[in-house]
Amino acid sequence: MKELSLNILDITQNSITAGASEIAITLDEDAAGWLTLVIADNGCGMTEEVLRRVRDPFYTTRTTRKVGMGISLLQLAAEQTGGALTIDSVHESVDPLAHGTTLRATFDTKSIDFPPLGDIVDTLCVTIQGHPEIDYVYTHTTSARTVRLNTAELREVLCDVSLGEFAVIEWIREYLTEQYEAKNSTHNE
Repeated sequence: MKELSLNILDITQNSITAGASEIAITLDEDAAGWLTLVIADNGCGMTEEVLRRVRDPFYTTRTTRKVGMGISLLQLAAEQTGGALTIDSVHESVDPLAHGTTLRATFDTKSIDFPPLGDIVDTLCVTIQGHPEIDYVYTHTTSARTVRLNTAELREVLCDVSLGEFAVIEWIREYLTEQYEAKNSTHNE
């Protein structure tokens, strides 16, 4: 995939398929030029066998196709910059209360092979609109700003209004865009 936002969309879809009710997406850019992407969920988790095979592009749990390129392509993108990808997962059969998956990918943003972030705002809006019942926490931290969205907080304010409503999605889009456009802010909520 040419943009990280598309990888985020793919991995987040894996979390949704795994039955997650909470998904945290974190991007952390440090002063040394490293970007760390973390996607953590409380889905059903992966068995040890699936965890061993999940990086193989010719392995997938989906029945609609025979290949699963998402994780292997994200790993390749990270490694091409000198970074890495790790996945930790606890299957619900091992721990019925504290199960889920955490994927962590690091990228050297100074590398010529570093993929652009892409349109992360649209990626988040599409994800939320497609599955408004899920609680998403998005945080993107740089030396200049912190962009943050917590849909559980929105849900408290909106009460019975779905996060998937067009007006809500447009508000989310504007809210995130304003945070990204804010110059030299250290913390926006």
